[in-house]
Amino acid sequence: MSSPQTTFYHDIRNLGINQNHWYAVARSIELKSQPLNITLWHQPIVLYRGYNGKVHALEDLCPHRFVKLSSGRAIADELECQYHGWRFESSGKCSHVPYLASNQKLPTCQIRTFPVQEINGFIWVFPGDKSLANLISPLEIPEWEHLNYIATISVIKCRAHYSYLIENLMDMHHGHLHQNWQAWAAAELIDLSENDHRVDAYYQAQSYYKIDKIWSISQLLFPALRQLHPEPLNVSYIYPNWVSNLGKDFQIYCLLCPINERETQAYLVHFTSLHAFWRLHKLPEWFRRFVKKSLFGSAQKLLNGLVDQDVEMIEEEQQAYLKNPQRRNYELNSALVSTQKLIRKQAIK
Repeated sequence: MSSPQTTFYHDIRNLGINQNHWYAVARSIELKSQPLNITLWHQPIVLYRGYNGKVHALEDLCPHRFVKLSSGRAIADELECQYHGWRFESSGKCSHVPYLASNQKLPTCQIRTFPVQEINGFIWVFPGDKSLANLISPLEIPEWEHLNYIATISVIKCRAHYSYLIENLMDMHHGHLHQNWQAWAAAELIDLSENDHRVDAYYQAQSYYKIDKIWSISQLLFPALRQLHPEPLNVSYIYPNWVSNLGKDFQIYCLLCPINERETQAYLVHFTSLHAFWRLHKLPEWFRRFVKKSLFGSAQKLLNGLVDQDVEMIEEEQQAYLKNPQRRNYELNSALVSTQKLIRKQAIK
């Protein structure tokens, strides 16, 4: 395990992202019949569904008058601009101008398109070199469809550079902040590994949750039922996303969508395991799917509470940096030093 450094240099707070990765920009349920505008690192993108439900992603800018295409509507597989009714194919080519004269040709303008995938309840966009999109895969979330896992999703919106959020997620010593929500305590970093693509930090912690009996799920709702016990707490920055597990009961993902140097959106996806309930596994699949769907969001209050506390601290960090960007802070957690190294490596690629 590498030795900790005592100071940080804050140039990282203005670094961009490595565009040659898949980014989760929206949940599938967010995109219905109306086109959806998202921003991924300064790039406005419009998402829309074609007639067969397939998702398309184009630059959210009509080349005619430079208004947002996301204010328009989807017609079959085409996107119609609200302003003058120009239509564009999913390839970005102009296909129709309602007032085009018989002696005029369609404009040859071409809207930028983006590779897009819809997997595991999320819409993923690849903003970089299109030729690399098929060589790189979105982060795998096998628990999404697995019948033994119950999901809860919280949206993180913070007015801060994405590096602050990643550092917060990698630093399990900040459990002190969450005493009111009692997620974990007394985390000790015991090992660390890193390469050009990921940082893995291994902590030993005290968990307040143990999901081993059917009634124990109620711990998510009633703090009085929680009791401390030792569990491994592992966190990984698998660029550009984050993955964690607390013992065998909880698996958590944070899917990042950096907006700009001062804004970050992310989806925090929390899975509670039902592996301990062996009798449940013998029941018909339709019933297990019903249970999975019915319990969706069961940890919402807990997850939102953790997110609210983290966002408050992250935004304070950002404001302190803006007031005095030359000032150095002191850091003793070597996992954060490695995290910053990875952000720098990926940002300059």
